[in-house]
Amino acid sequence: MTKKQNEKTSGDGFELGLGGILKGLGDLVEKLGDMAKTGDQLSQTGEIHGPGKDLKGIYGFTIKTGLGGDRPRIEPFGNLRKDRESGHTVVQEIREPLVDVFEEEDHVLVLAEMPGVSAEDVQITVEDDLLTISAARGDKKYRKEVLLPVSSTREKTQVSCNNGVVEIRCMK
Repeated sequence: MTKKQNEKTSGDGFELGLGGILKGLGDLVEKLGDMAKTGDQLSQTGEIHGPGKDLKGIYGFTIKTGLGGDRPRIEPFGNLRKDRESGHTVVQEIREPLVDVFEEEDHVLVLAEMPGVSAEDVQITVEDDLLTISAARGDKKYRKEVLLPVSSTREKTQVSCNNGVVEIRCMK
């Protein structure tokens, strides 16, 4: 198979496979330099397909800079993880969604990107300042633990979903 035959592109024009990953890393370094100057946020996602239909890895990260003088934060999401025992990368059944937390005057707003799910599919638990979000529909399964800036309870929490974006309001 030639290099051109082996490389695929996603729907948004990103190259997939080893060549695409290496090109993406080069682009990332360039964007990080720009972000350091402006204090911005960068998010990138992609998919890796293995042999057969069953092996599909989703990976992504968000890099946030300029948050009150803090160092840049890298927040990974997806279903690719490094196995602690073997050191190899494995594809897990459950994906970790991209999550943003905003502290408002009277509540904490948590936004989670969970494509393919509706509000009925989402379950949450709140214990003090730990919010656990999970959802499943078909082959899409998500789970994320989020540390809240304040304590809350399930009774003080509202959940809504629009086009795969889950909004969770934890009242103070």
